[in-house]
Amino acid sequence: MSKLAAFGGTAAVPKHRRRSEWPLVEDDDRKAVITVLDGARLVSDTDGENPVAALEQDWARQFGYGHCVAVSNGTAALSLALSALGIGPGDEVIVPALSFIATGLAPVHQMAVPVFADIDPVTFNLDPDDLERRITARTAAIIPVHLHGAPADMDRIMAIAARHGIPVLEDAAQAPGATHRGRPVGSIGAAGVFSLQVSKNIPTCGEGGLLVTGDADLAAAMRRGRQFGEVIEAGRERDYVSYGLGWNHKMNGLQAAFTSSQLTRFEDYERARQANIGAFLARLAKLPGIQVPTALADTTHVWHILRFRFDPAAFGLDGVPPEALRSTLRRLLRAEGVPMSQYQLMPLPDQKVFVDRLGFGVGHHPWALTGAPGTVAGEGYPVTREVIADSLTIQKRHLHPEAGDLLALYADAFEKVWAAGDMVATLAKAAS
Repeated sequence: MSKLAAFGGTAAVPKHRRRSEWPLVEDDDRKAVITVLDGARLVSDTDGENPVAALEQDWARQFGYGHCVAVSNGTAALSLALSALGIGPGDEVIVPALSFIATGLAPVHQMAVPVFADIDPVTFNLDPDDLERRITARTAAIIPVHLHGAPADMDRIMAIAARHGIPVLEDAAQAPGATHRGRPVGSIGAAGVFSLQVSKNIPTCGEGGLLVTGDADLAAAMRRGRQFGEVIEAGRERDYVSYGLGWNHKMNGLQAAFTSSQLTRFEDYERARQANIGAFLARLAKLPGIQVPTALADTTHVWHILRFRFDPAAFGLDGVPPEALRSTLRRLLRAEGVPMSQYQLMPLPDQKVFVDRLGFGVGHHPWALTGAPGTVAGEGYPVTREVIADSLTIQKRHLHPEAGDLLALYADAFEKVWAAGDMVATLAKAAS
């Protein structure tokens, strides 16, 4: 057995092999941005063809959406979609307890109360059974998240929503290109949102977001919302009249052109990623005590983040807290050159903004509008808490289409650490 790097041995992943760039910025991307800089159409309210409109058309055509609206970021997309759906004061919006903070904040921005539901232990997405238990007379929307790039159980979620007459807004921020039963995520509910933040599978050169829908009226409402409530149409002189509440959530032409250029390579990148990550996960799945990320049958996972769960019992650690094994494995794997990290240190309902109801004005709106008790740190959501306690993630390094060799070295590192199972157990017991 090779000596573990944490104790002076040679790391499985040499330092010179650890760098993996993402995003890849190619000459075509630079040319696309320079072309916009040399032109006169830098913003989305420019009359006629512009890079923002071109991205909207490219994205809709690539994935099969009826309408696409480009905005400044994914969080703005969530808020605009809720606004277009008529969500407002006194409403409740059900969101999963495990997600990025934006999913929970978006309802509050609309003066609606986020109601948290637990997750599935395998896909880490909204648990349909717990979702249905959380529905009340005030429930006005449901936001399933396709977390890490894995589609949520949209068949069951849509069936529940239909029974109660509740619209569904898909948070597909991490899942461009993912499909559910042959349909692209984002097209199944009333609307869907994507993030183009620089870490995403399809990035822009900074921040950006997209809304998609098959409803022309909803798309028009989203367009008004991103531009101060104004109506901006080709061939129509701008009148500077706000026809409804709006924001300044526009995307600029540089961001749009960069993403359009990246989009042309997405299919090639995605094929390479599926092959690389599939081979990597197949090796890890053979190790005892590790649950590798997976997806529902007849769905496509796009692997934005790779989350692994660890079982203490498989290491002979009955009674040892899962956090002790997690921290031990994190230390040992990082020493071998595998950048293991946590994603989300707590369930969303434990975030201070929700526990202390730090909303708007005196009286803690929107919670005061509904009489809702708010959340209490530590209550409920047992699966979310278990997943956070016993899992680690790999982020970004696997997105490079030529990361196959690096992932093979990562697999070597996992196998090396697992071969030292007695040492892992000793360290985990000490950590507990």
